[in-house]
Amino acid sequence: MNPLSPAASKAHVIIQTLRSTSVTVKAAAERFGVSERWIYYLKKKYSLDGDAGLVAKSTRPHSNRRSISPAIRRQICTLRRGLAAQGLDAGAATITWHLQQAGTTAPAISTIWRILRQEGLVTPEPKKRPRVYTTRFAALQPNETWQSDFTHWRLGDGTDVEIINWLDDHSRLLLHCSVHRAVSGKIVVDSFNQARSEYGTPFSTLTDNGNVYTARFTGGANKFEYLLAALGVHQKNGSPGHPQTQGKVERFHQTLKKWLNLQPPATSLEQLQSQLDEFRDLYNNKRGHRAVAMKTPSHCYEATVKAGVQNKPQGGFYRIRYDIVDRFGELSLRRAGQLHHLGVGIKHREKLIIMIIAYENVIVADKRTGEVLSEHAIDDDKKYWTNTALTDEERATRVKKN
Repeated sequence: MNPLSPAASKAHVIIQTLRSTSVTVKAAAERFGVSERWIYYLKKKYSLDGDAGLVAKSTRPHSNRRSISPAIRRQICTLRRGLAAQGLDAGAATITWHLQQAGTTAPAISTIWRILRQEGLVTPEPKKRPRVYTTRFAALQPNETWQSDFTHWRLGDGTDVEIINWLDDHSRLLLHCSVHRAVSGKIVVDSFNQARSEYGTPFSTLTDNGNVYTARFTGGANKFEYLLAALGVHQKNGSPGHPQTQGKVERFHQTLKKWLNLQPPATSLEQLQSQLDEFRDLYNNKRGHRAVAMKTPSHCYEATVKAGVQNKPQGGFYRIRYDIVDRFGELSLRRAGQLHHLGVGIKHREKLIIMIIAYENVIVADKRTGEVLSEHAIDDDKKYWTNTALTDEERATRVKKN
């Protein structure tokens, strides 16, 4: 006889007692502390199956309608391997988004993580430091704040280049992404204007304190600051040594470099720019972003009304400076890091003047009398600014003398 479980052994003892003695069912129930009904049930099972009928069977269901099918498990594993091979985010939330895009009912995120661990597709990592904050700061509207920063990269031959990015704070839309030998103040202005031409002018910008973004620590202003002031765009800069303020664009650099690392090494700026254009389309339109509820950045950007410039450029003067006209009848002015010369006129040499630098022009007046001596249109592309206040006769006379 095969050994029985403890519960079955008691049932066997009861049946054998009934078979080998004249004890009644009622007496057996009292002796063994069970119900008469159960004893009748045991007698029926024994008559049908013998000793095997006294063994308790598992009550586990034969099937689980909520279990994950092998096909979905394979699909989850394929997505994990494919996304990781492309240098893209391959977490459970991203896999869920791709399953939904394919028309598949996705299991819970915790279930996907469990499957990935069971398949050995999760690499254990050291325990991370707990978050010290619970609030995520983000702009409420597209174009409310644009973040910008640039990062270093190397071409296939080891040449160091720099990539500048503009990112919408609300939607995470990658507004601009371009590569240069070195990012200069002019490139910051040009890239900002390119993004403006496509998406409109933002309400504010947020950058670090690099010289290409601000000259506030040197007591002046650079081309980018002059442009923002002229447009009425509010400029924000992070605290020195605190890159977390620009955390979104800083984190974006990790995503970009992870993808670039798995592409063929670019041998030229043009080839790398082509890769960046491909990534920008992928990032904006073809992948869900965890920070915006697994929507694409382009969807989030278009789904909400856009912010814009609310405060127009303020009237009045931007800067006042006192100086003396030199012996050649000229003044010098450093603006946005460039030195410019203003032709006031030889007859005003060695006069004490007030120079009033506005947004679009410079006015030079005699400090003692207040008489306007000259006016000059601001043109950053020219080093010499002529006196626009001259009459046609005065201008003709000056040309004749020269």
